[in-house]
Amino acid sequence: MSKVVSFAKLTEGLTPPDLVEVQKRSYWDFLQLEAPKHKRQNAGLQAAFLETFPIESPDKTYRLDYVHYSLGKPKYTVGECLRNGLSYAAPLKVKLRLAGPKDAKEQEVYFGEIPLMTETGTFVINGDERVVVSQLHRSPGVTFEVTVHPTGKRLFSARIIPYRGAWVELDFDTADVLHVSIDRRRKIVGTILLRALGYSTDEDILNAFGKTETVSFSQPEDLKPLIGSFLGERIMDSTTGRIVLRAGTKISEEWLDTIWQSGKRELKLVSDAPAEILKTLEKDHTTSRQEALLDIFRRLRPGDLVNLPSAETLIQRLFLDPRRYDLGSVGRYVLNRKLSMSEGLTARLLSGQTVVQVIKYLLGLRRGEGEIDDIDHLGNRRVRSVGELVYHQFRLGLERLERTIRERMAVYDLEKVMPHTLVNFKLVASVVRDFFARSQLSQFMDQTNPLAELTHKRRLSALGPGGLSRERAGFEVRDVHPSHYGRICPIETPEGPNIGLIASLSTYARVNEFGFIETPYRRVVNGHVTDQVDYLSALEEEKYAIAPCHLKLDKKGRFLEELITCRKAGEFTIVNPGDIGYMDVSPNQLVSAAASLVPFLEHDDANRALMGSNM
Repeated sequence: MSKVVSFAKLTEGLTPPDLVEVQKRSYWDFLQLEAPKHKRQNAGLQAAFLETFPIESPDKTYRLDYVHYSLGKPKYTVGECLRNGLSYAAPLKVKLRLAGPKDAKEQEVYFGEIPLMTETGTFVINGDERVVVSQLHRSPGVTFEVTVHPTGKRLFSARIIPYRGAWVELDFDTADVLHVSIDRRRKIVGTILLRALGYSTDEDILNAFGKTETVSFSQPEDLKPLIGSFLGERIMDSTTGRIVLRAGTKISEEWLDTIWQSGKRELKLVSDAPAEILKTLEKDHTTSRQEALLDIFRRLRPGDLVNLPSAETLIQRLFLDPRRYDLGSVGRYVLNRKLSMSEGLTARLLSGQTVVQVIKYLLGLRRGEGEIDDIDHLGNRRVRSVGELVYHQFRLGLERLERTIRERMAVYDLEKVMPHTLVNFKLVASVVRDFFARSQLSQFMDQTNPLAELTHKRRLSALGPGGLSRERAGFEVRDVHPSHYGRICPIETPEGPNIGLIASLSTYARVNEFGFIETPYRRVVNGHVTDQVDYLSALEEEKYAIAPCHLKLDKKGRFLEELITCRKAGEFTIVNPGDIGYMDVSPNQLVSAAASLVPFLEHDDANRALMGSNM
């Protein structure tokens, strides 16, 4: 084997990675071929089946369960498929169990063919080599924004974005009242949603945002010092049982007699309750969870017959059904990080506690605490690679199949049928086939030369289903962002209407388990550059001062200069060597594989470099 000799002045701090790994690892995780059938992780193909099955018959007596899946050997080799216009794919067989009152019947059912990835990270579909381009899209989780009202007042808003399901937008109006919009429908008072998610009474809501204390009194005069305090509980009329004063009401002199007449001799008071929450409770006409559910139903389903079971079903479907609403492990990770929560990554439904934490963060923003999100920052954008894109299509096919299975269960005599009678595999196979043949992200591989092939496999697109469109994309989303450093190449992008919407991964960049792009840095400890390499995401990087790789070091790896220009939180700053956290691994880290091959790239005009990297 020939030896590679480097004439570079700077030694690379890290061996360049497998440049097609982003494609191969993603599809590998989707299929989980190496994992034993009963020990597969809840991801990819396995997750799609587990989210669809079990399927019950209308009378709930029979149930179709998923057991496991297996992939057979491909019928033809890659070469044979390319020569004969065939698809390189393997047969997918799924073991299903039809369980009834008397017995359970197991059977392996053919589910069509699923395309396999070649060793070079491509697919062969109908004799053509194709590449599925990774998509860059907005990350699930929560984002906080600010707008300026014509009066000059800053209005803060939050958006809870799930991986799948209804968006929830929360904002304060000019009167400091909190409003909520579900799936971009008409706004409702914010506390109504909290009631529907478990904080049913005014007391529960106030306890979530403030502290309560109990005071005792034995005569009317003892109540006078309480004037100006806020009630932490409702006051009922002792004779009629009606609510006279709601929790959160400010105690004034006129209410003292009412409180005394109610027969109470102990009173809960709330302190530290934000004024915005008290104002919102004043506007909230509901007093219980049932009333809140009915109010949400009226807003989201105008014209439908209003009743409690329908309202309960609606909120269940919107936020509490894992098949319809899913924050995803990414969404939960983002929420935990942003709101300092410690929920497990499996808590993927919208809870009342999560909404309370979002509201608390919004209240903090109004008081100058916390930070507004930049939606173009790579901490708020993630990569959907080939495995995830195929998973979405497969799940779509399984949803159609589920409807067919339910219809067949209602018609057939389930005592006599086997699982294969209920399954029409063509519904799933056709969706997957259409994705590979017709999707905007499944493209003919650019085979001009080996570099063109490699670049195509490392390409990122903001277009495609669930992404942006050329017409709607503004300047900001196309522009180079400081968080792109070492993650997305600032040079390689097409000229014309797609500029900035199609980009390329930087040479050393990789995609982590949550889909965020990471770049490697050498660890610096007390001014000493070590050989330890850490991969950091755009948000993790913000905490550290990062030195460029061209700085001179002594034999022990210490910086020779006393003051060093570094990057920190997207800005350039001058720091002491002891304050540096990391150092770049290579000058090539900034640009893509194609741009790094342009000689003396740093001397080129930026527009000229863009043309050169595309040639």
